[in-house]
Amino acid sequence: MLRYTLMRLGIFAGCLVVVWGAVYSGIFPRGFGDSNGLWILLLALVLSAPISWVVLRKERDRASVQIVTRVDRMKENLDANRSQEDVADDTARAQGQPS
Repeated sequence: MLRYTLMRLGIFAGCLVVVWGAVYSGIFPRGFGDSNGLWILLLALVLSAPISWVVLRKERDRASVQIVTRVDRMKENLDANRSQEDVADDTARAQGQPS
């Protein structure tokens, strides 16, 4: 997941540099007043989102498989702990009841 996040940040940084250059060279319009920095950030975000969606598809699928594996392992551990508690509870009840 860290690798996917770093790759996504890298794509955003690349888009930020390209948009910054395009705004200051006049290809894209400048923001109004002091909003130019925010305008550049928003443009870079809008451009990097679809690029990340297409380019990082395999990495995103790999990260989701890892997450599903971890969640399944946690569910198995919880089920094992529940069954241990049930056995301990049944044993305690059996010992506490008169025969």
